Amino acid sequence: MRVIAGEHKGRRLTAVPGKGTRPTTDKVKESIFNMIGPYFDGGWALDLYAGTGGLGIEALSRGAERAVFVERDAKAFAVVKQNLAACRLEQQADLYRMDADRAIRTLATRKQAFDLVFLDPPYAHQKIAEEIQQLQDLNMLAEGAWIIAEHDVGVKLPEEIGDCVQDRASTYGDTAVTLYYFDRESQEEESDESTGEAAQSEEG
Repeated sequence: MRVIAGEHKGRRLTAVPGKGTRPTTDKVKESIFNMIGPYFDGGWALDLYAGTGGLGIEALSRGAERAVFVERDAKAFAVVKQNLAACRLEQQADLYRMDADRAIRTLATRKQAFDLVFLDPPYAHQKIAEEIQQLQDLNMLAEGAWIIAEHDVGVKLPEEIGDCVQDRASTYGDTAVTLYYFDRESQEEESDESTGEAAQSEEG
């Protein structure tokens, strides 16, 4: 594994020992950032199931202002710290050793909205739609945020989750990547237009 592009391009990243963690391959990671590249412009990133930290580190290398890494496994958490140190990115990173649900509730108290969110939970324990909704409910998504979800190819996620609209979905072997775009303003405008049309219809 390596950093694909940006300031730390080519830097090798350490893998988590054993088979308990399924890292995002370089091919999938490169494809993800190619898809969001035209729209990715700094900001804050959240790597909610960090594993090796590869996705969050890639975001930092490509210009993210800061990244938050969440990982509950002790071995994986140590590897995230090691990879951040190898890239000299410790000062741009916050690390939380806890599960995703607790992390979301903890981070919500910071009132920080994220511009980029990576969701790559273990395939057997995925609740991606619920987590995306929770991030919205707790005001943790910046307007125009991108959410990148990795999941089993057999899982089909909803076209819309609250104000998050599915942009595209791609498959890579047994892995699928689904991109969502957070567009609360557009959804509110559509809602207002529908309400106005309904009111005019009633008046007519």
